[in-house]
Parts: sequence; C-alpha cells; structure tokens
Amino acid sequence: MSAVDTERREALEAAGAGRGAADVEGETGAESSGVVKRRYVRRMFSEIAPTYDLLNRLLSFNIDGRWRRRAIDVLGWERRPRGRYLDACAGTLDMSIELARRAGFAGTVIAADFAEAMLRAGGAKVRAAAVRPVVADALQLPLGDASVDGAMVAFGVRNFADIDAGLRELSRVLKPGARLVVLDCSAPPSAAVRGVYQVYFRRLLPLVGRMVSGHRTAYRYLPESVAHFPPAPALAACMEQAGLSDVRYERLTFGVTAVHWGERPAGGGARA
Repeated sequence: MSAVDTERREALEAAGAGRGAADVEGETGAESSGVVKRRYVRRMFSEIAPTYDLLNRLLSFNIDGRWRRRAIDVLGWERRPRGRYLDACAGTLDMSIELARRAGFAGTVIAADFAEAMLRAGGAKVRAAAVRPVVADALQLPLGDASVDGAMVAFGVRNFADIDAGLRELSRVLKPGARLVVLDCSAPPSAAVRGVYQVYFRRLLPLVGRMVSGHRTAYRYLPESVAHFPPAPALAACMEQAGLSDVRYERLTFGVTAVHWGERPAGGGARA
C-alpha cells in the first residue's frame, strides 16, 4: 500500500471514530480507532496550520467569525468577568482572542491544543496578555477539578478520539454553575439545504482545501467526520450524559453549524 493510500485509509478510519473509542492498544497489539484518530488529527492539524485561517475564511464564506461570536455570546462570562476560562482545541486562538477582547472582560483564557503548530500559527494574532496558550490534550487536561469558570470548544469535539470521554473531561474542570459551549458543524435539518450542502461539502470543499493547503486528505476528512458526528439533538444528549444540565442548542446558518451549551450543576460533579 502506498503512503497516499495509507494516509487516506487513516483519514477515513479517523473520521469514523469518536464514540467509545478506547485510546489503548488491544490484547492483540492492534491500535484502537481512538489511537489512530488522535495520531491522524494531531498530524493533520500540524500540517495545515499555516493555511488554516485562510481556508476557514474562504470555505465558510467568512461567516465563521459570526459563528464564533455567537458562541461567546452564550458562554455567560459576564457573570464572572475576572474568571478563568478554558478554550479547548484552541487551534489558532480565534475563540480565545474573541473572548479576551470583549468589553468588560478582565479574566484569563487558557488556550489548550495538542497540536503545537496550530497555537504557534495563531500566536502572532494575540495582543492580550489574558490569552495563555498551552499544549494539552482535551481528553487529559492539566487542570484540577472545578477549576474554570467556563469552557468552550469550537470545531473540536468532532475531532475527539472519544467524544463522550472528552465531554466528561470538560465537565470535570467546570466549577459548579459554570457553562460549557460547543460550536461545531452539523447536518442541516432541511432536505433541500442538506442536498446543496452535501454537494459543496463533499465535492467543492475538498478540492479547494487541497489546492490551497497542499494536504491530500485533511479536507476529505472534514466532511467524513461531520457525517459521523452526532446530530444536534444527539449531541445535546451526550452533553447531558457527561453531567451537564439545562443543555440547549441553536442552529446557525440554515443548520450547517450548531452551538450547544450546558452547565455543571451546582453541587454536582462530572460523571465517571
């Protein structure tokens, strides 16, 4: 099998993993889907980091900034403006920067990502001392229990090696009453919109993505990972299973993305 074929196989396997995918080797020594996904996602984002921001703007028709702003709107940071907030899967730091520059915000943002190249690519945009990048995996955060006043993940939960474990880990670090916000791609509920979306997402997007980034599989992994990602109601249920309460969601731009949010119950804890 050629290197190209191997990479394509890894991309497809990674896109299909994410629910209950153990991050360990089995008794036979074979790698679990979680191991394959974690390795592929880290390598892929490290390789596309230089063109990531450009392609986000281009492929979303520059709407992605509006989606991020809406996610910050529902974070509820105004309740604790001097608090400590987590941006998991922070990438090139757009969410961290958006929160840090909000009028009245006087807290800190821990911007965590396991692909160091992404954090470095976003570093030049940071003008606020409030943003503190750290190389860390969202499934194994270097944070204590109930240690942050809010957490957010933009276009990252879909890439978790184990979505359920990742949501539990995010819930673990929230203080009681603190909110988790998840922004990610979603399947449009309208059949007509979904048809147009699928043509764009599966044909045009991979072509443009490969031409600009030079990466053979990253923008084929994207539509495949969305196809395997829980739809909005199911993701809300996953968040509830992770121990969050009052979980709600809002579809954005005809449902091509959705923002979910929920809170760690007062006096409650994350589920094991």
